[in-house]
Amino acid sequence: MSLLIDTDVVSFTYKKDSRADLYEPHLKENLLVISFMTLAELNLWTPGNNWNEKRKRNFATFFKDYLIIYPDEKLCEIWAQIKIEAKQKGRPIETADAWVAAVALMFDVPLVTHNRKHFQNISGLQIITEN
Repeated sequence: MSLLIDTDVVSFTYKKDSRADLYEPHLKENLLVISFMTLAELNLWTPGNNWNEKRKRNFATFFKDYLIIYPDEKLCEIWAQIKIEAKQKGRPIETADAWVAAVALMFDVPLVTHNRKHFQNISGLQIITEN
């Protein structure tokens, strides 16, 4: 089964945060997918923390276990629909979260997140959370 992994869960896994243990059963033996937006958000760590070259290489290697989805015209349309629907419901969604949700909807895969409240009002989105 394919699962879209939200930035927070990827972060927990990379940092070996104890919360990663909550999600490990979901991640095992599945195709793990991330949005380009998750990669972009996590790439903020590198310059923001003045990492050395070895740590940067280790970080890049970490992503070999994930299929990264990049935007195309269809994904952009889905993203716009999510943003519009959320605004109409009076529950605006952050730009980054809308990109993550758009990938899950486009590929009809569950989203594994620790931030249910960021996504709970998106029609048709399947959410897996331990929060």
